[in-house]
Amino acid sequence: MRKPLAFILSLFMAFAALVSPAFAQQSGPLVLAAASLQESMNAVADAWAAKGHPRPKISFAGSSALARQIEAGAPADLFVSADEPWMDEVQGKGLLRPKTRVSFLTNNLVLIAPADKPVRLKIAPGFRLAAALGPNRLAVADPNAVPAGVYAKQALTRLKVWPSVQGKLAPAENVRAALALVSRGAAPLGIVYATDARAEPGVRVVDTFPAASHDPISYPVALLAASRHKDAEGFRRFLISAEGKAVFRRFGFGTR
Repeated sequence: MRKPLAFILSLFMAFAALVSPAFAQQSGPLVLAAASLQESMNAVADAWAAKGHPRPKISFAGSSALARQIEAGAPADLFVSADEPWMDEVQGKGLLRPKTRVSFLTNNLVLIAPADKPVRLKIAPGFRLAAALGPNRLAVADPNAVPAGVYAKQALTRLKVWPSVQGKLAPAENVRAALALVSRGAAPLGIVYATDARAEPGVRVVDTFPAASHDPISYPVALLAASRHKDAEGFRRFLISAEGKAVFRRFGFGTR
C-alpha cells in the first residue's frame, strides 16, 4: 500500500531536523585527537560536560591519519596533534582558524616490555636493542608518518641503533596499536609515550629515552577553520586552561 504523501513529508522533515545545524548544536563539538590522548581527553571532556555543556565527541587516531581526514573535508571542530609538523601541514593548507593554535602538552618516550618479562636494558648510544629482540620485532607506531614512530626513529638514529633494528620493526597504525602488541605479548619490546605505558597495566617501562635523543614531544591544539559549533572555542579554551591542564597532568602529561 502506498504511504500517504503527508506521512512521507513528515518523515522527510524529521530527517531534515536531525541533520540541521540546530540539531548538531545539541551535541558537543567534534574533536580529532591523537591516539595517545584517549584517557586524558575523555576525562577533560567529562569535566567540561559536568559544567553543563554538551559533551564533546572525540575521534582518536594517529595524528597523520587525522590530518588527512581534515584535508579531505572531515566536518570536525578541533584538532589535537601529537606533534607540530602535522599541525603545520593542516595550517599550511589554510584549514585552521587563525590565532587559535596553542602548544600545551609534552610527553616522554619510553621503551616497554610485557609486564611479566624481566627485561633489563639501559638506553645509551649503541645499546644492544637488536640483541635483546633476538628473532622478534620491535613494536612502534609507523616511523614514516605517526609522531610516536617518528620520534622513535629519531631517537634510535641519534643513539646509532637504527641500522641494527630497522629491519626488525612491527610498525603499527598508531601508538596505541603498538602498545597493544606489547601488552598482548606479540612483541617483546616497544617504543611508546610514557603516558601510554602508564595507562596499560600489561606493560612496564624498561627505560626512558633521553630528551636530547629526539625532537621535543609537543601537542598543539587548534580550532578548525570549518568549525561552526558554538562550544568549539569554549572547549579549546578549557583544554588550555589551568583546570584543563591539571586533568592532563593527572595522566602523566607535562604542560606548558
